[in-house]
Amino acid sequence: MISKIRKQLTLFVAASEAQTIEWVRQAYNPNQFKLIKAHVTLCREDEIQQLDQVIANLQALSHPEIVIEFAPVERFDNGKGLFLPALPNNKTFHELRRKVLAGPANNPRKQMPHITLMHPNNSTCTNQIFQEMQSIEFPSKLHFSTISLIEQKDGGKWEIVSDFVFNKNA
Repeated sequence: MISKIRKQLTLFVAASEAQTIEWVRQAYNPNQFKLIKAHVTLCREDEIQQLDQVIANLQALSHPEIVIEFAPVERFDNGKGLFLPALPNNKTFHELRRKVLAGPANNPRKQMPHITLMHPNNSTCTNQIFQEMQSIEFPSKLHFSTISLIEQKDGGKWEIVSDFVFNKNA
């Protein structure tokens, strides 16, 4: 039997900043909570198919930590899902993506950073839940200093393959 293996580059939310986010995920989306910690996806699997080049870029990366500012919660996927969208100005996020994907994708597609609170594949955000979520004080900005290469086998729990720490002196 052939395993289906997925890989992504992810920015995990630091435990010190994740309490509220993880509480909501555990309470309202326990299946997704079990699969992966709160995160912002940096590069999706289709973008890192030339993994050797991407890893070389990560190893040579000189970049300060990034800060992403977030807007209030929003629904998506016909209201079933719930996420924290980033505010529009994310130059450092997009610059980081360009550096990581240099070579395989010199002009990567625009990707809106966000944190999924309720994934529509395994939860449903009702009107009542959405009203509750609007009253919760989520972090308005989060700091990221590590990129994680993660892997999922056959739909199971995402595991960290490697971590690449930003150069704080960059």
